[in-house]
Parts: sequence; C-alpha cells; structure tokens
Amino acid sequence: MCGRKTLTKDKLEIIANYLVEQWEEDFVWKPSFNIAPTHITPILLHDQVRKIKPMRWGLIPHWADDMKIGNKMINARSETLTEKRTFSNLLKQRRCVVISDGYYEWKIEKKIKRPYYIHYADNSFLSMAGLWSTWINQAGEKINSYTVITTLPQEEISHIHNRMPAILSGKDIEKWLNCETSLDIALELLKPIEQKLKYYPVSIFVNSPMNNSIKCIQLMNDKELSLL
Repeated sequence: MCGRKTLTKDKLEIIANYLVEQWEEDFVWKPSFNIAPTHITPILLHDQVRKIKPMRWGLIPHWADDMKIGNKMINARSETLTEKRTFSNLLKQRRCVVISDGYYEWKIEKKIKRPYYIHYADNSFLSMAGLWSTWINQAGEKINSYTVITTLPQEEISHIHNRMPAILSGKDIEKWLNCETSLDIALELLKPIEQKLKYYPVSIFVNSPMNNSIKCIQLMNDKELSLL
C-alpha cells in the first residue's frame, strides 16, 4: 500500500525533469513533505503534449454517487487491473504519472506501527504509475482524481510492507503515458523497480497529515531509535 508520500520539488524542477510543455493555468504548487489522500498534487499526462494537471488523491469513478468512494481507492493492485471494470477501462485511456520523491510505509514493530521513509539515495524524482478519472458533482463541477498502482516490493524493503508503488524508470515513462502502447507492454512496466531504494525510520510526527515540514523525513532521534 502507498498511503502517504512526498513531493519536495518545486514547479520549475518538475517542469525541467519531466519536460512539461503545459502546466494548467492557475494551479499553484507548494512542495510538500506529507501528502495524504484527498490532497491535490501535480499529475503528469500526455495529451498531444506533456501536461500537468492538479488532481485529488483517491480515485472517484465517473459513475460514483458520492466522492467519498475515493477514500477507498487511493491504490490499485497491478495484478488485478484488468479484472476490475473501473480500472480496466482507465488502463486503456487514462494512464498518468504520479510525481513524488519518496513515500512512507508503516511497519509493525513490538506491536507499534513505526513509519519509514522510502526514496532514491540521491533524492531524485520517484515516478509512480497511476490511473485517473473525471467525476462531475451535482453542482456540475469537474473533479479530477487518481490512484497509485502498487506491485510486489523489492526484496530489500519487503520486511517493511508487502506492497510498494509501481515506480517507472525514466525510459519507461513515455511508454506508460502513451495510451497507444499495448496493454501487454504497459502491464509489463508495473513491476518492482530495479534501481534500489533507500529507507530509514522517521518520527511519528508524520502520522498526522496536519504536520508538513522537513521534520517528517528526518531520521528518528536517538531516544526514538533506542526503542526499536
């Protein structure tokens, strides 16, 4: 599962790294150390050009009666995407990249859930495969939302959790975004990334989505580490 993540890079860094050609007007992005479901984040699409759209985390299917269903659809298992109608339809035409630079996972240790921060050693962008949808509420307002696709974890982090985001390498981003890419090829991309990830325990400060500062990703202090 992936239920909390970071994107500490600013707009210009995002544009430069992903060769973004279009950024949705009026969307202001502020780097975040604690992105939770329902939060709005920049999502990368390819619709003739590479573009960034702001989207709500937690997929709201177009047929939903209530947007609260999105709270239960923050992740989608890669192994069952083609079996579930909601995801299989989006897989054909609504693929996206969820931009981040790390994520949190909680491991049960001595009956306590302890948060870990997982990221690339060089703190570079971490591109998660995702699906997105547009839902229209009763007032006629369009709400774009997304889900993060998960897969089996790298062996080195499997002791923390039995799932991880499906992370795309730089060369595979265009294949995933281009919906003309066959489903067989697209699904083949949804496997544990070969590039190794770094992880370390962080403070329970991150447990509250209200907390959003660099303290969220700092290594636990000596007192907390002694309790591990």
